[in-house]
Amino acid sequence: MKLSSKKIRFLRGLGHHLAPVAMVGQAGVTEKVILSIKADLKTHELIKVKIQSNAPADRHDIADALGKATGAAIVQVLGKTILLFLENKKRRPDQKIILPD
Repeated sequence: MKLSSKKIRFLRGLGHHLAPVAMVGQAGVTEKVILSIKADLKTHELIKVKIQSNAPADRHDIADALGKATGAAIVQVLGKTILLFLENKKRRPDQKIILPD
């Protein structure tokens, strides 16, 4: 999923106050982590993932792996935190994130 810079700025603003809902640790990007992130994206559309200091790979490599495995767009990689977005078309309109044009 490719996002325009306007959409990225909008999502970064929404994601600023979010707390991380998943963590990538010593085991790296495992199937269990991917399933957890998929479920969280389905529920929230926009989530933060924290990378622990003992993670086996570079933060950008982890972000790419999570993006490919979940189909989510990587909104931001800042420090040890990744912000991911995946639109859920089945959510009620009052719960969806409406992106600017």
